Amino acid sequence: MDRVAVAIDQRFDHFLTVPDDPRAELFEAMRYAAIGGGKRLRPLLVMATARLYNVEEKSALNAATAIEALHVYSLIHDDLPCMDDDALRRGKPTTHVAFGEAQAVLAGDALHALAFELLADEKTHHDPFVRAEMVACLAKAAGPSGMAGGQMMDLAAEKQIFDLQTVTRLQQLKTGALIGVCLEIGAILGRVPIEGRTGLRGYAHDLGLAFQIADDILDVEGDEALAGKQLHKDEAAGKQTFLSLMGLDRAKEQAQMLVDQAKSHLNGYGTEADLLRAIAEYVVHRDR
Repeated sequence: MDRVAVAIDQRFDHFLTVPDDPRAELFEAMRYAAIGGGKRLRPLLVMATARLYNVEEKSALNAATAIEALHVYSLIHDDLPCMDDDALRRGKPTTHVAFGEAQAVLAGDALHALAFELLADEKTHHDPFVRAEMVACLAKAAGPSGMAGGQMMDLAAEKQIFDLQTVTRLQQLKTGALIGVCLEIGAILGRVPIEGRTGLRGYAHDLGLAFQIADDILDVEGDEALAGKQLHKDEAAGKQTFLSLMGLDRAKEQAQMLVDQAKSHLNGYGTEADLLRAIAEYVVHRDR
């Protein structure tokens, strides 16, 4: 994870060189949000999946950077006053606090565009059909059937009472869709046909839910200094979460059950999938 984090920072440093013109502040805001901090879990999932199929590391790293660019865009926009109105992210002031709302909106927009630019680049993969499939996959995960739809449900959760099924659907869209794309794109790079991705999709589905349950637990039991963001916000906003609906003990049991289930989807692989298995355990035992 540390090695991938360094590599992602180096890629962002390369792609986001600050120009000597009036766009400089935009690039500075993008760099502020993208470089340093964060677990880099999504890029790690891309790299771990690509490794299963001996994908060239440079190709996998470009795709991983694209996924992280889209993830950072979502964080910038989620933190805006019109959304979750957060002042702290990854242990420092959020982008709109540091640069202003207009600059933050543009920085998010530009990172969103960078993600697709990277996936469409010949340097990421020489086959245009592979590039097109990756672009389509990420677009679906980012739109109303994925992250944007999940965020809309999250906004609605402040005014409505959601049951467990609805909260699960919300988190599958807002968080799980992008986690799923990480596995999908790693497999696409490895030219794995759709019918050969069933196990990876099952792993991603269970991992995404386990990740969010662990997040809900950290929101109650975690340390803000380690988390790098304000905690207890969902409870204060009156939102239903896995924790409020299941209780702490059951939530912990459910998270571990999902991790065990996620790993079982990898039974068709040998030691080459050990990193994915370790990531699953990390997801529920992390402190941030």
